[in-house]
Amino acid sequence: MAIIPINLKDGSLENEQEIIIGIDLGTTNSLVAHMVDGKAVCVKGSDGKSTLVPSVVHFTQKEEVLVGEEAKEKLITDPAHTIYSVKRLMGKSYKDVQNLEKHFGYQILDDDTESLVKIRVFDRFYTPVELSAHILRTLRQRIEAELGARVTKAVITVPAYFNDNQRQATRDAGKLAGLDVLRIVNEPTAAALAYGLDQEETESIAVYDLGGGTFDISILHLQDGIFEVQSTNGDTFLGGDDFDRILVEHFCKLLNIDAETLSEEKELGQEVRLTAEKAKKALSFADTWSGNLRGQELTLSRPDFEAMIAPLVQRTLDCCKQALQDAGLQTSQIDKVVMVGGSTRVPLVKQQVAAFFGKPVYDKLDPDEVVALGAAIQADVLAGNQKDVLLLDITPLSLGIETVGGLMDVIIPRNSKVPGKAGRQYTTSVDGQKNLKIAVFQGERDLVEHNRKLGEFILRDIPPMPAGLPKIDIQFILNADGILTVKASELRSGTAQSIEIKPTYGISEEDMARMLLDSIVHAKDDMQARGLLEARNEANNLLLAGDKFLIQNDAILDAEEKENTKALLTALREATQKDDKDVILAAIETLNTYTMPLAHRAMDSTIRAAMAGKEVNQTDF
Repeated sequence: MAIIPINLKDGSLENEQEIIIGIDLGTTNSLVAHMVDGKAVCVKGSDGKSTLVPSVVHFTQKEEVLVGEEAKEKLITDPAHTIYSVKRLMGKSYKDVQNLEKHFGYQILDDDTESLVKIRVFDRFYTPVELSAHILRTLRQRIEAELGARVTKAVITVPAYFNDNQRQATRDAGKLAGLDVLRIVNEPTAAALAYGLDQEETESIAVYDLGGGTFDISILHLQDGIFEVQSTNGDTFLGGDDFDRILVEHFCKLLNIDAETLSEEKELGQEVRLTAEKAKKALSFADTWSGNLRGQELTLSRPDFEAMIAPLVQRTLDCCKQALQDAGLQTSQIDKVVMVGGSTRVPLVKQQVAAFFGKPVYDKLDPDEVVALGAAIQADVLAGNQKDVLLLDITPLSLGIETVGGLMDVIIPRNSKVPGKAGRQYTTSVDGQKNLKIAVFQGERDLVEHNRKLGEFILRDIPPMPAGLPKIDIQFILNADGILTVKASELRSGTAQSIEIKPTYGISEEDMARMLLDSIVHAKDDMQARGLLEARNEANNLLLAGDKFLIQNDAILDAEEKENTKALLTALREATQKDDKDVILAAIETLNTYTMPLAHRAMDSTIRAAMAGKEVNQTDF
C-alpha cells in the first residue's frame, strides 16, 4: 500500500495504511487499542501515562468541544454544558431513562417521551450518537497521532445486552467520527479474547464485567483457539455509577440536602457525585475515607460502604446464577472467573464473586483495559492476521416464525451459538393454498404480538394440494455478523424463496434485559394463552376434517349418525368461541370418541371398494 508523506506539525498524517483499531466506548472511560508486534496495547495520551479517556464532553459558549480530562474538569464549574454517562442514553427514548434524569447535571428533553433522547446545550440539541461521536473522534485522533497514520476502520465493543437500537446507535456514532465500524463485539466476549489467546487447555470461563453503567456475565468455553459463548446475562442499568448514586444519597442525608435542592443546584449535584466517586475509589484500597464537602468533614468506613452496595452486588450474582443455569453448568465446572471493568476493583465485588464461584477471581490484566485489548485482537482477526482464532458468539434472543393463531414457533432458541443453522418443516392449513406468508420474529414470548418482527416474505406458487400435504421446509442461517438468512421451500415441488435480515441482535422497542424479564413475569399468562390458541387450532383443523368427513361418507352414515356428528361439530365450534382451553379440549375429546368408530367403518368401506374385483397379488402395497 502506498505511503504518503505529509507534515505532522499541522495535525496531518505521515502515512496512510490499512489499520483496524479496537475501541472500548465506555460509560465512564473509553480506550483505543491496536496490535504491536503481535500484542494488543492500549494507546496512552500525550502525558504518556493514562490510557483512559473520560467519556465526558463539554461545550463552551464559543461552540468549542472539549473531550476527556479537560471536559471532566468542567463537571463542577459548568455541569449544564458538560455531558457524561452518555452511553446510558444510547438508543433510548426519554421514557426509558426518565428515572435517571435527576442524576444528570444536564437537560434531557422530554417533549415526546417515545422519541429518542436529545440533550440541550445552549441553543443546540444533541443526540447521544453525536456526543459519542465526539468521544470516538478523540480516540481516533489519539491513535492517529501515535501511529502517524490515518485510521478509518474499527471494532467497537458494547455490553452484551445492548439492543438493536443501541448497537445501531454505536455504529452511527462511529460513522460520524469517520470510522467504518467493521464489527460490534460484546464486551465480555472481547475480554475473553484478551485473556484466552495464550490458553492451550480446555476451559470454561465466566467473564464478570461490571463497568460504570452496565453489568454483563458471560459463560464461555475455550478450546484450541475457539471461543464459544455458551450463555450471557446482565443488567444495562447497573454499574459503578449506581454505587456512586447510593453514596450521593448517603452524603446528602448527612448534609441535610434534599432531592429538590440537589436537582436544582447542578453544581452542587456534580460536586457531591464526584466526591462520592472519590470515596468509592479510595475505599477500594483503604479501610476508611475522609473528605470535605462544602466545608463539612465527611468520613466513611469500608464496612459501611459495603453494606450500602451489597444489594447491588447481589443483583449481579443473581445474573450469574441465571447465566450458569442457561449454560447448564454448576459453579464447580467453571475453571476461571475473569474480572472486567473498573468497578470490579471494589473489594466486596471480588469477595462476593469469589465466594459465589468458589474460587479466586482471575484479574491479571488491567480491568479497565481488557475490553479494549480484546477489541484490538478481534480487529486483528478481521484483518486476517490471526487465522487460528475463531470466535463463536450467541444469539441472546430466540428467533422464530409466526404460526396459525399468532403463535411464536422458535427455530433458533436464545443462547444458540453464532454462527449457526436450524430448521423445521411445516404444512398448509387450507386446501389448495398457493401462497404462504413467512413472518420472522425475535423474542421470548409465546405470542408474536409481544415479540419484535424482523421481516416477512411470501413463498409463492405452491402447487395446489389438500391441506396438510405440502412439506414446507424453513431454514434459519445466522452468520457471525448477526445477519439472518431465512429460506423456505416446498419439498415436493422445489418452489423456494429466501430473505436476508440484518441486524438480528436485540429488540428495538425495549431493553433486552427487560424483555427477558417480561418472559418470566408473564410466563403463566403466556402459557395459558398458548394453550388456548393451540386448542383452538386443533379444534379448527378437526372442524374442517369433520365437514369433509360428512360429505365424503354421506352414503355409509345413517341419519342419526349424521345428526349426532353435526351436533358435536356445532358444539365444538361454539366451544372455540370461549376463552377456556379445557372446554375446547373436552369438546374435541367428545367428538373424537363418537366419530372414531365411524372413521374406522369409513376406512374399511374405502379399502373394500379399492380391493373389489382384484386378486391379492394384483394389489399394490
